[in-house]
Amino acid sequence: MGHASNSIIGQRPLRPDTVDKVLGRANFGADLALPRMLHGAVLRADCAHARILGIDTSAAERISGVKAVVTGADFAHLPEGGGGDLARDNLAHTKVLYHGHAVAAVAALDAPTARRAARAIKVTYEELPAVLNLEAAMADDAVIVHEHLQDDGKPSNIRQRAEREQGDIESGFAEADEIVEFEYRTPTVHQGYIEPPACVASYSREGQSTLWSTTQGHFPLRDSVASMMQMAKSDLKAIPAEVGGAFGGKTAVYQEAIAMMLSKKAGRPVQMRMSREDVFRCAGPGAASICRVKVGARRDGTLTAATAWLAYESSVAGTPLGGGVRSIFTSYDIPNVRVEGCSVYLNKPKVRAYRGPGAPQATFAAEGAIDELAGRLGMDPIEFRLKNAVSEGSVTSTGTFRKVGLVECLEAARDSGHYGTPLAENQGRAVAAGFWHNGAGTSSATIHMNDDGSAALSTGSVDLSGTRIALAMMAADELGIPVDRIASVVADTDSVGYAGNSAGSRTINATGQAVVEATRVAINEMKLRAASGWNVTADQVDWQDGAAINSATGDRMEAREICRDAQGTGGPIHGSHSLQATAGLGPSFSVHICDVEVDPETGKVAILRYTTIQDAGAAIHRDAVEGQMQGGAVQGIGWALNEEYIYDERGALENASFLDYRMPVASDLPMIDAIVVEVPNELHPYGVRGVGEAPIIPPLAAVAGAVSNAIGVRITELPCSPPRVLAALSRKD
Repeated sequence: MGHASNSIIGQRPLRPDTVDKVLGRANFGADLALPRMLHGAVLRADCAHARILGIDTSAAERISGVKAVVTGADFAHLPEGGGGDLARDNLAHTKVLYHGHAVAAVAALDAPTARRAARAIKVTYEELPAVLNLEAAMADDAVIVHEHLQDDGKPSNIRQRAEREQGDIESGFAEADEIVEFEYRTPTVHQGYIEPPACVASYSREGQSTLWSTTQGHFPLRDSVASMMQMAKSDLKAIPAEVGGAFGGKTAVYQEAIAMMLSKKAGRPVQMRMSREDVFRCAGPGAASICRVKVGARRDGTLTAATAWLAYESSVAGTPLGGGVRSIFTSYDIPNVRVEGCSVYLNKPKVRAYRGPGAPQATFAAEGAIDELAGRLGMDPIEFRLKNAVSEGSVTSTGTFRKVGLVECLEAARDSGHYGTPLAENQGRAVAAGFWHNGAGTSSATIHMNDDGSAALSTGSVDLSGTRIALAMMAADELGIPVDRIASVVADTDSVGYAGNSAGSRTINATGQAVVEATRVAINEMKLRAASGWNVTADQVDWQDGAAINSATGDRMEAREICRDAQGTGGPIHGSHSLQATAGLGPSFSVHICDVEVDPETGKVAILRYTTIQDAGAAIHRDAVEGQMQGGAVQGIGWALNEEYIYDERGALENASFLDYRMPVASDLPMIDAIVVEVPNELHPYGVRGVGEAPIIPPLAAVAGAVSNAIGVRITELPCSPPRVLAALSRKD
């Protein structure tokens, strides 16, 4: 099937959401207002771990304007596991699990009344010791967060274990001439999205209930809420709103089930919004970690063995363990590898994904060890990595690689104008590589041809970063029509086939495949219609540049002609396709170069220059690809330099605002240079590899490595804040 001769793939067309967002017309989660809509407010626990002895809602119920009150007792019928655990994580039933845990909620005629009524609810607690760090949670005498959880037959805070292994570890280290061992630590961090989660729930006893929400996946959200409400999925329709940033943090249920229960009780729609403080205290942050690594190499730079032990914070809602175990040494062709890990419950908010979940923390440890080995062996850091980089045919514990672009990324870094530039005193440079397997999963797409030859494309994948335009570009390229002739929309759960979360760099990969196949179904139908008009068979018709071509005569029939006459030739023309894509089909590699300057008097670190290089497979929308690369780098820089959750001894978050939680702003950073490498993924019709996760994986190691090289002391704990840098300098002295 021929593509358009003037393919738009790799170009930079205007995103369809641009104007509405710039002019403030886009509808985000908090923008919807329905007739008779109530406003919800939540009472949150002021302790991190406690038994709930009693909840008195009577004072709240007496306040004028209050229409419904909900507590954990409304979900108490749900058993442990599945929807029951999700419900208790959202609304405490018998125990408070973290500071800010929702204990009760109120729906009232206006938001101030709802907040006042929530404050009027009286809760009696038996406060328990809070478990606030990984070592305390894993200790033999640890306070147990979830009494029903067991590990090796005993009560435990360890939620999950994972491991992978290949080769002979002992013989691998016996072959090594140089061995390094380190323990690396990273803090709890927030994704930093600007829009707080918001939703509107409208329960119907007679028909279909409806849920509007800012979410990364309205299909999984519908399923979770239906489970908690004990509803059939067909009785609940979920409609996605525009999303003002997510980065993995909006894959959870935060208040949607509470809003739906309030709506059920009140008989009216209920809107709920999280405050900025709620977002920091109670929404799902990225997990803190401990990573212990040991890596060995021969004198010639050949890696022989590597081991790692990983521990991550966890919750009912998720764990990044799998991403860490899968990614930690996968950039390198190491014959002997063992990785063990666990995820651990603490009395902290529900952990959620954060771009490449688990991989940045693990890569910080692995790349730090790689840098240290390169230094001890007297090898250039990039040449050391090139000597060991995976390529087509490399066998790792995650599988055998098809064609991948790590070597090309490392070569682009080496040959860049950045890598060889001289440095001054107190300045340092480091390079780091990162791997992400790229997600897949379930996706669906439907394309309808209009009678003027334009098209309407519907998918179930929430648009987080310009995916609507990229999907439309692939459809337009298949059809051979301008992209502005395609309306690309995210449909509700009743209007298109099931789609998983927009997460894990899966959308352009998996949903893109569904779009291409759906478009090809529509094209085949148009070829059939043209063949019928020419009295030939469909295999005698080609498709090129937006038209059917009679291969025998050269006659041409434009798409608009075929669609104009569709009612008389068989009815409207459309195509649909659903698929279950396979994970890891298009793994992505990213290589970053970071230059820093350290003030030895204050410990302050300044980023002087930063370059991100990534194999995108094929850059469908080049602006979007470069934006993802730059955005991931900036988030990783913030994680490396400044960002961390700070708790008091009772488990209360002390920096729950953008004033106190220090994220980088434009004035903190130079321009992030982006170099796009394109080594096509042979299993995708356009060669796509996801780009959303890999950019955040190398920065922690790149920044910390650059600081280490600037001060002459290996940094093994983040963030590289001034006090921590000064402490490292004192160790050097």
